[in-house]
Amino acid sequence: MTIHVRDIRPDDASDAEAVVRVLRAALPFLVTTPAGVAHELASAHPAKHHRILLAETPDGRPVGTAQAGLAYDSPEPGLSYVNAYVDPAHRGLGAGTALLRAAEEHLAARGAVDAYAWVLDEPAHRGFAERHGYRPSRSAHFLRLDLAAGALPPLPRELPAGVELRPGSAFAADPRPLYEADAEVTADEPGDVPVVLDDYQDWLDGVWHQPTLDHALTTVVLVDGAVAAFSAARTDGATRYSSAMTGTLRAFRGRGLAKLAKTDSLHRARAAGYTEAFTGNDAGNGPMLAVNAWFGYEVCATETRHTKRLGAAR
Repeated sequence: MTIHVRDIRPDDASDAEAVVRVLRAALPFLVTTPAGVAHELASAHPAKHHRILLAETPDGRPVGTAQAGLAYDSPEPGLSYVNAYVDPAHRGLGAGTALLRAAEEHLAARGAVDAYAWVLDEPAHRGFAERHGYRPSRSAHFLRLDLAAGALPPLPRELPAGVELRPGSAFAADPRPLYEADAEVTADEPGDVPVVLDDYQDWLDGVWHQPTLDHALTTVVLVDGAVAAFSAARTDGATRYSSAMTGTLRAFRGRGLAKLAKTDSLHRARAAGYTEAFTGNDAGNGPMLAVNAWFGYEVCATETRHTKRLGAAR
C-alpha cells in the first residue's frame, strides 16, 4: 500500500483533528487538542522550521503523524527532533517509515546533524527505531493519577510566613516573572538536548498563549512577593489534566514549595471536574519521581530518547 505524507493545512480544522486522533490512539497519556495542534504550528519560531506531517492511506484515511524541526533554542548547533506516531490500528502499512523519511529529508536540508526521537519502550517500537539507524539514549516515564478516585495529600492549613499561592491567571497582565522562572527551571532540567529560554516574545507565543495551558489551574508560589515555584497545568477542557512543568527556583529549593504548588493545582483541577492527571519525568530525575510517587502517580509508559547522525555536517 502506498502511504502519502503531507504537511497539515494550517487553516483546515479537520487536519488538526486528525493529528489529535492519531496521537490519542498512539499516546493516550498525552493531553492534546485540535486548537493546541493548530497553535503549535502557527506559533513556531521561524528558526525552528517546524513541520507537522500527516500520513494517509490512498483513500485519504489519516493513519500517522510526525513533528519535526530544529532545536533552535539549544546552545548546541545542529540538533533536531523528529517524533513519528502511527495509529495502532493501522501499523504495518509503512506509515512510520514514510513519515521518518520525509522528516529526515526536511531536517538534513536545513543543516541538522543529529536527530533526536522519543520511542516507546516496547520491543516493536525499539526495533523500528534501531532498523532506521537510531540508537537509544536516556529514558523518561509517563505517569498517571486517578483524580476521581485517588486521595490527594491535604493542603496545609496555614502557609509559612511570607508564602502565598496564586493562580497563573493572576499574571495575565504581566507574565514575565513566570517566563523568568520557567527559563531558570528549564535550564536545570535533565535531558539530551539542552534548552535556553532567552526570547520572551517566543515564550509568550509558544508557551503562554498555548490553548492547552490552563492559566487558572496553574499554581504559582510566591515568597515575600517573588516567584519561588510553580506547577504549570495543561488541560483538554474536559476530563484530562497534565502537569506541564513543576519546578522551584534555585534560591528556594529544599523547602517543599514544588509539592505545595502541585498539591494546590491538583486539588483545584479535581474540583473543576478533571478526572485523570498525567505527568512525565526523566528517568534520572529522582527528586520529581519521588514527589509524584508521594502524590500517588504510577508509571503508565516509558519512552527512550533515540538519536541518529544525519550526516549533514559540512
